[in-house]
Amino acid sequence: MVVRRSLGRQFEWLWAAYAVSTFGTWLAFDAFPLIAILVLHAGPTEVSVLAAAGLAVGAAVAVPLGPWAEFRRKRPVMVAMDLTRFAAVMSIPAAFALGRLSFVQLLVVSVIVAAADITFKAAGGACLKALVRREDLLVANGRFESTAWTATVLGPPLGGAAIGLLGPVTTVLADAVSYLLSALGIRAIGGKEPRPARTGGPRLRARDLPEGWRYILTHPALRPLFFNTILVNGLIMATSPLLAVLMLGHLGFAPWQYGLAFGAPCVGGLIGSRLARRLVARFGRHRVMLTAGVLRACWSLGLVFVRPGAAGIALVIAVQFGLVTCMGVFNPVFATYRLEQTATDRVARTLSAWSVTSNATIAALTALWGLLAAITSLRTAIAIAGLLILTTPLLLPRHDHAPQHERELAPSHT
Repeated sequence: MVVRRSLGRQFEWLWAAYAVSTFGTWLAFDAFPLIAILVLHAGPTEVSVLAAAGLAVGAAVAVPLGPWAEFRRKRPVMVAMDLTRFAAVMSIPAAFALGRLSFVQLLVVSVIVAAADITFKAAGGACLKALVRREDLLVANGRFESTAWTATVLGPPLGGAAIGLLGPVTTVLADAVSYLLSALGIRAIGGKEPRPARTGGPRLRARDLPEGWRYILTHPALRPLFFNTILVNGLIMATSPLLAVLMLGHLGFAPWQYGLAFGAPCVGGLIGSRLARRLVARFGRHRVMLTAGVLRACWSLGLVFVRPGAAGIALVIAVQFGLVTCMGVFNPVFATYRLEQTATDRVARTLSAWSVTSNATIAALTALWGLLAAITSLRTAIAIAGLLILTTPLLLPRHDHAPQHERELAPSHT
């Protein structure tokens, strides 16, 4: 029997906060577009603007928030971002109940939530590094990854059922409450969190804004991983709406079949995240990260060949299962490696710059691939993305770099 390894009470509260907010997010998956369509009768252009603008503008708003969070205690920053998301998201069911909900409000809330998400994750990475010993980081990230894939499997079907039974804003209300519960969980971590030291004055300076990107681009281990993960995630997400149009429109799949084809394979992510630590123990961190990074690039091209009927569903499930299993192995190993390589006084800025770039890239590539599909065809655009993803392993680091040697003493652990 395998005994679950305890990482301490403080980590358990952080994990609980992450779990509740993640389940809330996936329960409300695609809730904003659904509300825009079902309640506000928005067309495809407005729905596309809602998806792209939330990512792009939210990323721009978050640019100064990473440096701002770096020099503050991380847990109060995380609580503030949770409460910001709670207030913003809660305004939607409130406006709906009053008959005052508008498309502009949905757009503004999506921007606020996107910016707060980036800042929360940046502060959360720094908080995790302070709470958990270096040798336990992979275990911690593996648990976060398992939680994320579990929520991905369970959340959307439950959310869809809740919308059908209780109305279109039900899952948004649950998502808002999840942020409030997350804030309470972070507050319950307890213990004393030291204020980060800062030289050169307490105020945010213009030269602080690009510091996260400067650190990444001058770091021999982080730079290739940065370009690799940004491109892989961007290309995968750029083809997601194209696949929806292809399967639901051109090939005639029912919505439940589409949901099954992309929901069921997420079990592979859960399997991969549970295997990651054992694979690292046997084969070494760098070999596992490199192998999983190569393998996750080999699947997307298979989606070009989807056809109508059961065979098409089986193909999508097989491709997605292979992809998300590789991602389930890669993600916690990569997240741990990134934290180990990043100096403690650079974590928030580095993670913020990473997320800002990722969101902006996804928004840009989604728009670009929509244009590409209009000029060529859906299958051609999906094929080009799949071919480009095949080149991304060239950006993975070929050598294992030693963890960042930091001048400061590591923080004490409870």
